[in-house]
Amino acid sequence: MSSSATPVSSSRLHYAWVVAAVTFLVLLITAGVRATPGVLMVPLEGEFGWSRTTISGAIALNIALFGLIGPFAASVMSRWGLRRVVALALALLAAAVTLSTFMQREWHLVLVWGLLVGAGTGVTSMVLAAVVATRWFDERRGVVLGALSAANATGQLVFLPLLASLAESRGWRSATLVVAAAAAVVLVVVLFLMRDRPEDIGLRPYGQREDAATPAAPAMAPLEALRTVVRVPAFWVLAGTFFICGASTNGLIGTHLIAACHDYGIPQVRSAQLLAMMGIFDILGTTASGWLTDRYSSRHLLFAYYTLRGLSLLVLPATLDAGASGLGWFAVFYGLDWIATVPPTVRLTSEAFGRENTGVVYGWIGASHQLGASTAAFGAGAIRSAFGEYHLAFWIAGGLCVLAGLSFLTVGRQALQTAAPRPVTA
Repeated sequence: MSSSATPVSSSRLHYAWVVAAVTFLVLLITAGVRATPGVLMVPLEGEFGWSRTTISGAIALNIALFGLIGPFAASVMSRWGLRRVVALALALLAAAVTLSTFMQREWHLVLVWGLLVGAGTGVTSMVLAAVVATRWFDERRGVVLGALSAANATGQLVFLPLLASLAESRGWRSATLVVAAAAAVVLVVVLFLMRDRPEDIGLRPYGQREDAATPAAPAMAPLEALRTVVRVPAFWVLAGTFFICGASTNGLIGTHLIAACHDYGIPQVRSAQLLAMMGIFDILGTTASGWLTDRYSSRHLLFAYYTLRGLSLLVLPATLDAGASGLGWFAVFYGLDWIATVPPTVRLTSEAFGRENTGVVYGWIGASHQLGASTAAFGAGAIRSAFGEYHLAFWIAGGLCVLAGLSFLTVGRQALQTAAPRPVTA
């Protein structure tokens, strides 16, 4: 038996699962940080008199940076290593969230929660899950990616009810300090347990055959890759639908559902519990989506996911008008579909642009997701300020989701079946 590589059939736990568990914790904390502004919106409005449009603008900047930094983060991870880059991002998040307790002016909000937190979460974004899944796993990649994607919802599950309760009983500053402390704890875990590549510790990716070639991962060139993929129809189908995905999840529901429920007299803790319920069911839905992605057509899965999400948003205003009783069913239905789009989107990205380029290309597709979220976060706040309610925002998002689903049966059918040129790497 060769001493240079551990056999994949060894009874020992493959270290890929340790890296996946650490990545899950990182994404969970990132989700907790990103969910915090939704809890802070009403308290900040009450304490400082800042308008909902102003607060939404800072959150929109946060979400935009979260997406735009992703492609460059994938390249930096290839050059500097996962462990070092993720550790620096967590240190930035812990420091920035702590600084937010000293905010007094609107520009403080934009600087801390918009710029600094947006930059930190941009590194520990969805692209991190794609990089870890493709780098460390040859088998079970869809299931692993589904579980890592579900960490976003699990962060809501863990943090939102606690943060809402703390904000209500002890003030919003106590809530932010809990998040900062959690980021610091996970930073220590990353320093001790995270590893960059399986080859660094004498392993192959999980499930890879002993006689398979292990190519060196190239250092990706994000801007050159972008110049290449924008000429490919498959990229526009995936990026365009992911724009709608972000608008209908993080940007609209993740940012504004608590505030929308507040408009109907539903207590903040109760509405945070609804988001947490979505988190429970998203764990199931996204993990199941990963399992389905390993077995069925990604296009057909995405058609179902987007169409069902759109229908649920179209009926949400009527559900809110009826009071809190029906929101539980909305949380279950919407939660199952929250991030279920990620595994099939990553699979289609890998098929169209090659496994070696999945990280950087998916980074740009993820950037589109967050630009959609940023647009909806600001746009829904502006609609609320102009009309006094969120109904129009929900209807627009629902209609766009239905169109996104249909696109996978129409223009996407030919675009995603055509082989794309491989982006240039550095």
